[in-house]
Order: sequence, then C-alpha cells, then structure tokens
Amino acid sequence: MMPNNHRGFPRFTLLTVLALTLIAGPAAAQEKEKEKEQAGQVKEKIEITVTAPRVEIPLKQNPAATTVVETLLLQTMPRTVAIDEALKLVPGIKVDNQADGERVHLSIRGQGILTERGTRGIQTMVDGIPLNDPSGFVPDFFDIDWATVHRIEILRGPAAAFYGSASSGGILNILTLDGGAEPISADAYLAGGSFGFYKTMAEVGGTTGALNYRVAGSYSNSTGYRDHTKFWADNFYGKFHFDVAPKVKLTAILGYTDFFNDNAEGLNLDWFSADVAQDRKLANPDAYSLAEYKNTPLWYRQMFGLDRVPGNEYQQTGRFTSGLTGKIGLADNLDLALTAFYRQTKYTESVPSSLIHRDYYTPGTSVQLNHTAGDGDLKNHLSVGADFGWQTIDEIKHNNLGDAVEGSELQSDQRMTQTSAGAFLLDRLEFGPEWGVFLSLRYDNVTCKLDDHLGDLSGDNAYKKTTGRLGVTWNPLPEFGLYASWGTGFLPPGTEELANNPNAFGGFNKDLKPATSSGEEIGARGSLGSSLVYDLALFTMTTDNDFGRFRIASRPLETFYGNVGSTTRYGLEASLAWYPIEPLALRAAYTYAHYKYDTVQTLDAGVTYSGTWLPNCPQNQLYLDGELKITPALTIGAALEYTSSWYIDSTNRIFPNGYGRTDPYTLVHIRLGYKLEIGGMPWELFLSGRNIFGVLYYGFTEPDPDGNSYQPAPTAEWTVGLRVGVGRN
Repeated sequence: MMPNNHRGFPRFTLLTVLALTLIAGPAAAQEKEKEKEQAGQVKEKIEITVTAPRVEIPLKQNPAATTVVETLLLQTMPRTVAIDEALKLVPGIKVDNQADGERVHLSIRGQGILTERGTRGIQTMVDGIPLNDPSGFVPDFFDIDWATVHRIEILRGPAAAFYGSASSGGILNILTLDGGAEPISADAYLAGGSFGFYKTMAEVGGTTGALNYRVAGSYSNSTGYRDHTKFWADNFYGKFHFDVAPKVKLTAILGYTDFFNDNAEGLNLDWFSADVAQDRKLANPDAYSLAEYKNTPLWYRQMFGLDRVPGNEYQQTGRFTSGLTGKIGLADNLDLALTAFYRQTKYTESVPSSLIHRDYYTPGTSVQLNHTAGDGDLKNHLSVGADFGWQTIDEIKHNNLGDAVEGSELQSDQRMTQTSAGAFLLDRLEFGPEWGVFLSLRYDNVTCKLDDHLGDLSGDNAYKKTTGRLGVTWNPLPEFGLYASWGTGFLPPGTEELANNPNAFGGFNKDLKPATSSGEEIGARGSLGSSLVYDLALFTMTTDNDFGRFRIASRPLETFYGNVGSTTRYGLEASLAWYPIEPLALRAAYTYAHYKYDTVQTLDAGVTYSGTWLPNCPQNQLYLDGELKITPALTIGAALEYTSSWYIDSTNRIFPNGYGRTDPYTLVHIRLGYKLEIGGMPWELFLSGRNIFGVLYYGFTEPDPDGNSYQPAPTAEWTVGLRVGVGRN
C-alpha cells in the first residue's frame, strides 16, 4: 500500500531558520576568513593534504589521480540535494541524476554504471564512516546533506588495496563542516524553485572546552519534473569531536534520514515510436498510481490499454547511523586509528510485480596502526590494519495486485547475511623532497549467505582476493610534479545483483562471479606562476567478468545481472583553475573516455559481440565554469556543460527510428550571489538557473533499449534562496 502521510523528523520551517540566525553573530568573522582563503587558492591547491588513501599525505606526494572539492566550490550548489552538483568539476566521473535529485548513479572511469540504484565498487566515507556494505555497494547518498559538506576528496582508478572491494573503482572521502571556534553559532539555509522544490536547513555548532560539535537538520521536497517523481527527505546529522587528551582524539557521529521518492521509470521505444503528440513529462505506465494514470492523456491510455493496472512504483528509506572514530598517539612516531559504526535501515519498494520490504542491520569496525621512521632524506611511513564488516538483510516480498496493493502471495521470505574481512599493509617511502614510493597490499574475504524460509533456495558464496597498488612520485620543482601508478580491483556481486535471481523468486543468483580489474596511470600536477593550477592524468584499465544486465521473457518487468565479458578502457582526465585577476576565477574539467568491450555476451539472447562501446559512457565530457566578483558584495557565475552521445546497451544497436544512442547536449547554467551584513550577521541572497535555454536531453539511460531505457532530464530550473552564516571553515 502507499505509505502514510509523512511523519518523519520534524521539518525545519522558515521561523526555525530565522530564530537560529539570531545567535549567528560569530559567523561574520568566519566570512572574513573565507576571503583570506580565496586569496591563497593556488598555493593551497599545491600544498594540500589528503586522507583518501587511508593516511595523511600531501597531494603532490600522492601517486594517484586525485581531486579535492572544497568549500568555495560547494557553496555554489543552489539546491544541495544530490551529488551531481558537487562533482561537476571532477574529471573521470559521471553522475546520472535519474530523477532530478531523488535517485543518482555514480561511476568512475566507467566502474559502477550497471546498478539499478546506488553505487557499486566506490568506497564512500562521511567523516570516516563508510557508507558501503560488506560487498562494496552503496545503496544511495541520502544520508548526506550537501549543504553541510566542506570538502570532498576523490581518488580515481582501481584501489582495492586500500579498502577492498568497496574501492575497486575509486574512493570518495566526504568531510562535513566542524562547529567553529566560538562557544555557539548557527547557520541557516532556505531555497525554493522550479517543479515545486523547496529546502530548509538549520545547524548549530561551536566549541566548549574539549568539545567541538555541530548539529544539523533539513527538510526538502519536490513534485519533480516528470509525472510520478515527487520526493521528500528529512535529514539529521550530529558530529561531536572530543580532544580527550593531547594525544587522544575521538569523534562521535549520529545520523538519521527518512527519504521517499516516487519512481517514474524510463520511457520505452513504443512510446517514442507513437505517432502522437509526445509529452516528455509522462511516466512509464507501470510506474503511475491508479489515480495518476486515469489523469494521463487519452492517447497515452489507449496506447497501453485502458484495462491496465499500474504498479505505483516508489521507494522509501529510513536509516539510523551511529559511529565513532578515534586517533590515539602511542608515541611520537606511533599512533592508532580506530573506527566503529552501526547502521539500521528500513527499506520499502513497490515495483510492478512485487512489494518488497527489507530490514538492514550493518555494523562494522576497523583498526589501523601507523608508524613513522627515519629523518633527513629518507623517511618511511608504515601502516598495518584490518577492516571487518557485517550485514544482515531480512526480506519479505509479496505480489503487487496493482497500484501498490500488497497481495497475499509470498514471493520470498529470506535472510541474507554478508561478512567481509580484510587485512592490509601500506608503506610510503620519501627519498628527499623529490622522490616518493607508495606500496599497498591487501587480502579480502567476502562471504554471502542466504537462508530461505520458504523452500530450498538457501546457499552461500565466498569471494577471496589479494590486491595491490604501487605508485611513484617525482617532484623536481615545488610547483611541478609527476606520478605513475598501477593498481588492481576486485568487485564481487553486490546485494542487488545477488538478490535478483533469474532462476526463482528468492534465493541468490549463484551464477555470478567477481569482476577483476587492473589499471595503470601517469599524471602531472602543478602550477604556472601565481594564477594557474593544472592536473592531468592518462590511464588504461582492463576488466574480466564485467557485469551486465538482462531480462527474461517469463519475468519481463524485472532486471537481472550476469558476467557478460571483458573490457579495455583508456582515457584522459584534465582539470584547470585559472585566476587571471583577483576577482575572476575560471575552471575547467574534461574527460575523454574510450571504453569498449573486448567481448560481450548478451545473456538474454546468447549472442556474443566484440569491440562495442560500454553503455551509458560518453566519450567526451566538458565542464567550464567562470565566476566574477563584481564588488565585494556581488558575485556572478556561469557554466557550460557538454556531454557527447552514448549507446544504450552493449550491442550498440541503432533502431530504425534512430533510438539506441542518445544525442549530445550542451547546457548553460548561471548564478548570482549578493552578500550583506545585517546586525553583525552575514547574509547571502542567491539566484541560480540550470539549463536556462531549456535543452531537451536525457539525464540517464538504462542498458535495455527494448525496455524502459530513456529518462528525460528537466528543462530550465530556477532556484532562489537565502543563506545566513554559511561559509564557516
């Protein structure tokens, strides 16, 4: 049945926002600090330290393609709803915003493109707490309120030697804002815009003695661009940092999210082929509620049959997260890092064939010992440790009688249990200021067990692998450096792949094998003068037993996964930041992606192809961004986004009507911000326009050209908003 009216975490109203701003005075001083930060951007980008590879390391000594997105760029996000806004200027990444914020798919160098929802094989951490399950799958990014994030580190390429299967394609290290230096201060945010969108957010933080704290809550809502794409979200997040002793630091995390979204699904070839006036906002007929379907155009209902009962597709996720990270100094050259967390998730989904209920219980822990030795021109940084993860999923699935009415037929009643254990060694050698070597080795054991409470579908699978990564850096000049690296990836099937069993309702898909990969890259990073920063990477990668999607005639509305073949990928990633004069900042990110199957077998038809392009992977992506501070108070910005065409599925078939491949598109975005001070508090008004010329394009396609593949993206979107006390460091 449809979920009840929303009764989640209390919504933050405008009155709440305004009340919190009354104690936001200390944020004015922090606004001045932000101006100082902007003046030294070039120097900071060269000397920055990153922690994505499990250890603190200067960026120029990190032998990996790594991008850091910081506060100044994150503050240009108008909606702060989905991760695509935050990663526009990161090369090598593709984010598919499936329904304007409610669902996203993320891939790095083509890794992660085939999930039905969420992200696979990319280690994602928020303040040191991983979002991945033991198989390396991140179901969604709903836990993250992007308005509270101040830094994202992105490491691209096979890195399983750092975090196991979770980092087979790369690493996202997300850090939220701290509470500030004052005893108490507050920030607030209010925005509204096209397609019924609005969001309110408020947060309070500060430092009291040994405690630095920050607590934030937000509510967002939208009716969506297309029919049946409304969503709402409640988020709460608290971070509490304790300096227990000079060498003992602990951070406690508490988080809660309640996220609901209708799922419009994609549109299919029958719809595009119809000789009628087409409406891009229509949902797939399977997705509508019965009331919505009756309100669709007559030609649409006639096309799909007046007697059809829609499935009323939706998802709802409620999740509680708690975690503790700590660092204990055991000696001047020895420290211990600890992490422990627990997540509990309640998930409900309506699809045309089923109503699915899952309860997830996900604890995990890690321990890492770090030792530094040597001085002068030779230093050694050695780390050893282990990660442990568990997950239990209790699933009940009933038939969908139509319109999300749950039937009495019990399709599955099962418990899935996942465990992961990994031991690792990291060793970094510094040979003076110029040369460095980084070696990492890891062994992983991932097990998946299923207890079928209905019949004889119980079973278990185990996936074991040793992975490695080796990198070298050379920095002959303070402002110029080169690096080279080689790494391997190990990607066992995730929850979604295993649980969608083509052989029965319930049980595991036991035919799946882990995908493995290896890749090499060379890169250069540095600066020219005092105004230009650049980063360039060339890479290759091969995979075996790569995953693909298919459908079967007896269950045409469900998606299944299989190992379809091997791939070879190579490409170029480049980013540039130029500050020709003090008030002007110009930035660019470009990706060239040549991703092809060596061989690929279409599991539904049993046909083998060679040399076809990977689906949903454009060859060229370009993002240009410019920002000009006209006065200390007034800033304007504009961006151009270009994406070339891509194929829908691995066969690269083009149908007579031209579908089977998307058209390239170019979008133009603008923004304007105005700052003022009222009562000693900084205020900022902003206006943002995305796709201002209303270009028609597809935000996402699924690799299934005969099915529900095409997801139309929104036309012009406008957002207006107000920030108070935002921009703290």
